[in-house]
Amino acid sequence: MCLCAPGLPRASESRAQTAVAAKRNEGVKTLMSLRLFGPSSGRPFYLTASYFCASVLVWMTQGFGMNMTSVNIPQIAGAFGASISEATWLNAAYMAPNVSLSILLVKIRNQFGLRMFTVVSIVSFSAAALLHVYVVDLRTAVILRFFAGIAAAPMSTLGMLYMMEAFPPALKPTWAISLSLTCSTIGSTFTRLISTSLLDYGQWKALSTMELGLALCSLAAVLALHLTPIARENVLEVWDFVSYPLLAIGFGLIAIVLVQGTNYWWFEVRWIGVCSAVAIASICAALLIELHRSRPLIDLQWLTHPIVLRFAVTLVLFRFVLSEQTAGAYGLFRSFGLLGEQSRSLYVAIIGATILGGLLCGAIMEAKRTALLPALALALISSGAYVDSHSTVLTRPENMYLSQALIALGGILFLPPALSAGTALAQSSGPMTMSSFVAVFLLSQNLGALAGSAAFGSFVVVRERVHSSRLIEPVLQSNPIVAQQLDRINNVYRGVLPDDRLRSAEAVANVARRQSQQATVLAYNDAFLLIALCAAGTLGILVLGIILGYRPSRVESTTVTNDARVSSNS
Repeated sequence: MCLCAPGLPRASESRAQTAVAAKRNEGVKTLMSLRLFGPSSGRPFYLTASYFCASVLVWMTQGFGMNMTSVNIPQIAGAFGASISEATWLNAAYMAPNVSLSILLVKIRNQFGLRMFTVVSIVSFSAAALLHVYVVDLRTAVILRFFAGIAAAPMSTLGMLYMMEAFPPALKPTWAISLSLTCSTIGSTFTRLISTSLLDYGQWKALSTMELGLALCSLAAVLALHLTPIARENVLEVWDFVSYPLLAIGFGLIAIVLVQGTNYWWFEVRWIGVCSAVAIASICAALLIELHRSRPLIDLQWLTHPIVLRFAVTLVLFRFVLSEQTAGAYGLFRSFGLLGEQSRSLYVAIIGATILGGLLCGAIMEAKRTALLPALALALISSGAYVDSHSTVLTRPENMYLSQALIALGGILFLPPALSAGTALAQSSGPMTMSSFVAVFLLSQNLGALAGSAAFGSFVVVRERVHSSRLIEPVLQSNPIVAQQLDRINNVYRGVLPDDRLRSAEAVANVARRQSQQATVLAYNDAFLLIALCAAGTLGILVLGIILGYRPSRVESTTVTNDARVSSNS
């Protein structure tokens, strides 16, 4: 007994060490099951990280190329000696071919193979970026932006494919999609963040040189890292080259109208009505052709199913409410005369919230807890927009850290689950519906973003006129308060303007500018409140559907699948 007593603690210690080792081995197995580290991934860790960094680089290149003109229109207009409306044609020319080309790229990728698709895409984009460096006038820049929009269309696909390549199959629908859309979302804010220094350094040439540098870095990454090849199929048909030009003309004209509608105003110029009519006729002709094809670019029978329609409407609504950030807060600060340099801290806060939301969304999607993500996203966007609706002329970027972070977080929590669910729905319906799903998703994102910005800007213009008429009516010298303000301004200008008439006119103009600024702030507050109400209303409909027991169940998914198979067989 005495000899065995000392052995008891050693036995318990041995058992404890064995349990710790077992837990450690279990943790290592769990980490290896992610297939991101070690030999189970099939490639070294540095190569996996290289694919991830290549995806981030391609996404930043695509985001900077798309947004470098739209976020710097006033500065570019000054550099070219043009008006704001004339400079906005740069954005219109870029978006006209870009919004619809991805519909055809799905078939092109399957027809010619993934390697040729990637190389031709990145070389074309780099060539377009190189030509931008030699632009000297606005007309040449508009022409080159049109071709840049064509060359940039495959870039979002490349960013997604390289992110998919970095993850194992089990994590592609979760982490890969979430991080890809995170990179896509921060592209616009990233462009705003770095554009200020570039404009100070060299105006347009500095912007185009930065785009060229990013394009060449992406070219090196794409040439060095090969994607997993896919089986090539003969999917292109003669009718594709008949229906797609009609779709391209229709959607391109719609994009031009949405970009320039607010600048030229919707009912003031004739060409907006002509473009709208031609766009509707072209799209109807293309859909009529697609309706009678066995292998269409766009499967109308699949698209018109109630589940797919609900999916498309939801995407468009989300793009509309997200316009609060892309067109709202930035537009408000621009009306104050604040430059990007004063808003850098806000851009950093938005990028940080977006990255945090992407990581959180990936973790939630991996845990298969996505049921409440749309409701949470709508609640965050509604809360942020409501906070912004209380802005004043003294509001500055640091006052919007919380509200804009909430909106950025809400936006990124919704898009990845929506894309993952839509992809699964399209794949379950057959391979021929993938191009239709790409059309739904990208058109809802691209045209939805343009439509949201156009609607937001038009609403602000209308409400600003209403508030201006209400605020300027009391600005009469018979009003004692206004008269007191005019006298005070007169005294300020007395030492600068000795002429009484000029001094009185300047005082009146000063008061009018203040009233106009107040009207602009009130108009933006109305728009922010409208966005908050739209998000809250959509949230209410979603909650009501959950209460009533609606869920997009497997039965409905099977119905879509069966309908698609029947339509393809017929």
